[in-house]
Amino acid sequence: MIKPTLTLFSTDHCRLCDQAFDLLASMPDLAGQTLDVVDVAHDDDLLARYGERLPVLKWGSAELAWPFTRDTVRAWLTSEA
Repeated sequence: MIKPTLTLFSTDHCRLCDQAFDLLASMPDLAGQTLDVVDVAHDDDLLARYGERLPVLKWGSAELAWPFTRDTVRAWLTSEA
């Protein structure tokens, strides 16, 4: 079974987005998982959808908005699997 790609909706100069990326990058349980970082500033539709809630993590059709922790992400991914 192929795992869905994790997508982090983010934008430049966003301290919370940087924290979210660092948190995800530091999780050994995500090793081998594809992580796409999408800058919403380059897409008006994404900016309208996510701009007020950044950062947002998406896996398949499920979304997890900030704030999240390693434990929150683990539990969320497990519940969505």
